[in-house]
Amino acid sequence: MSATAACCEPTTVEAPAAARRIVLVGNPNVGKSLFFNAFTGLYVDVSNYPGTTVAVSSGRMGDDVVLDTPGIYGVSSFNDEETVARDIVMEADVILNVVDAVHLERDLFLTQQVIDMGIPVVVALNMIDEAAAKGVDIDVEQLSRLLDVPVISTVAVRREGFDEVREALDEARVGRSDRELQERLTELLDRVDTRPEALLVLEADPFVSERTGVSVDGQRDGVYQDRRRRVNDVTAAVVHRPQGRADFGARLGRALVRPLVGIPVLAFTLFVMYEVIGVFVAGTVVGFTEGTIMQGYVEPFLRGAIEQVTGSSGVPYSILAGEFGVVTMTVTYIFGLLLPLVVAFYLLMSTLEDSGYLPRIAALSDRLMSGIGLNGRAIIPMILGFGCITMATMTTRILGNERERRIATALMAFAIPCSAQLGVVVALLAAAGGGTIAIAYGVIMVFIFGLIGLALDRVLPGKSTDLLIDLPPLRLPRPRNVLTKTYHKTVMFLKEVTLYFVAGALLLSVLELTGALQALQGLLAPLTVGWLELPAAASNAFVMGFVRRDFGAAGLFELGLSGTQILVALVTITLFVPCIASVLIIMKERGRLFTAAVWFGSVGLAFAVGGVVARVAGVL
Repeated sequence: MSATAACCEPTTVEAPAAARRIVLVGNPNVGKSLFFNAFTGLYVDVSNYPGTTVAVSSGRMGDDVVLDTPGIYGVSSFNDEETVARDIVMEADVILNVVDAVHLERDLFLTQQVIDMGIPVVVALNMIDEAAAKGVDIDVEQLSRLLDVPVISTVAVRREGFDEVREALDEARVGRSDRELQERLTELLDRVDTRPEALLVLEADPFVSERTGVSVDGQRDGVYQDRRRRVNDVTAAVVHRPQGRADFGARLGRALVRPLVGIPVLAFTLFVMYEVIGVFVAGTVVGFTEGTIMQGYVEPFLRGAIEQVTGSSGVPYSILAGEFGVVTMTVTYIFGLLLPLVVAFYLLMSTLEDSGYLPRIAALSDRLMSGIGLNGRAIIPMILGFGCITMATMTTRILGNERERRIATALMAFAIPCSAQLGVVVALLAAAGGGTIAIAYGVIMVFIFGLIGLALDRVLPGKSTDLLIDLPPLRLPRPRNVLTKTYHKTVMFLKEVTLYFVAGALLLSVLELTGALQALQGLLAPLTVGWLELPAAASNAFVMGFVRRDFGAAGLFELGLSGTQILVALVTITLFVPCIASVLIIMKERGRLFTAAVWFGSVGLAFAVGGVVARVAGVL
């Protein structure tokens, strides 16, 4: 069996012909992935914001195949997650539907839809402990009778009820559907192959209708309304809630999505993240790991070892241990520069995810992001972009479709300085000796950011997705979950980028050996002097910007620039091409054509805007 996610290659599961396909289905944040981990022994992302599990993860449980689908609110084709889950669900032998006991009325809509598809179902009623803590009493036996499927109470974080769920999978059965709906589905089965197809045709799913050549107009709203009424009746019969005021956590959770409270809290959160990652880790920690450890001890050791084999000169030595050595540069970049940043980011992000705060950031920023063709989810990679564009580009996988991923990637590549570059930018602005230059820089960058977003929203075909997001309850982060997620994400990141760093270092070494790098400096000199009105030596800073953004910005320090020249140089270097590591990851995620467009576009935009700023500043 195979499934294709919007951002990933097909995931193929090798299984005996007689093996059952057990598909995990549920709303975002209900704990599906914890069941998958326990049943298969594999780790997948466990997050408190939707969209994290974009691909379909698969594993084996005995002779059965278990598949973990993305978190969805319904089986349909409204976004990439639902499109991925739709095809997997339609081929399932058994559905394990994980529902949140605290939000049963919401989650049972998906449960009833899967039952209506005629697939055997087991319901795991998860977070039953949180429901009890809120005074919510659920009659589990009555729920099982009304749905006519096995319902097992579970607490996934403590693996309570997991053995009972495994046993219940052998007793999965087709649940109870509305009689009138069954009659309509039976009529459609003369025209389509399966009951799941018949239901989705009745619900006017465009992809299934096109694939089967069958369409039925005007039925979806009626089907949805009837299903909602049935779910409401079931919920009213089995759920007993206490009367009274919401607890403090619920009130705080609601307040965080309101601008009056949410914006100051978000501003403080971003300030803390920048101080921790942008200042402490990117400055102090990376200064020690990259400068003291890697350049002070590791690189000399590696050069000495390579010299024993290749000698201290010649092409092999230059490629392996030169200025852009495949061995030395790759090791220093990955372990000295990126590793501390990656670990710090994932620790903070995992803490925010596990606390339930991240989706509230998305909800709060949705209106702002919608103006540039995105939705509130995009705030996550944008925040990460101020730390490392390389890592943030990979995080765009959480966005709803490829159009949004392209917009977000381009915005980060063009107009967001990474933490390493931002530290140098702040130092140069301080050296300019006036708040006017800093304000002008900020205004120009925000304006360019918005302009690029608006332009891409107009130019790129398609339509961005709406923000359909679950707001889980606020809770204290679980240290084990945070550390486990940080470890696995860090390992995955290192596995994905290492080969690309090796390729980038090799390319730079070849360019240096052939003189192409020096030729590029000569080509940039006329633009630097004549158009940007900067010293000729500034061309070296732009060339170094190809390698690393902060190298380019740092190269401006020694030029003795005036205030106006600092403004021009910083605007240009910020808009200039992403570093070689980011370019390689953008190519991996978005393809060569998109990467080429971003690369050449950023060069043109950087020099165009820089020249305009130079002339306007000269007049003013």
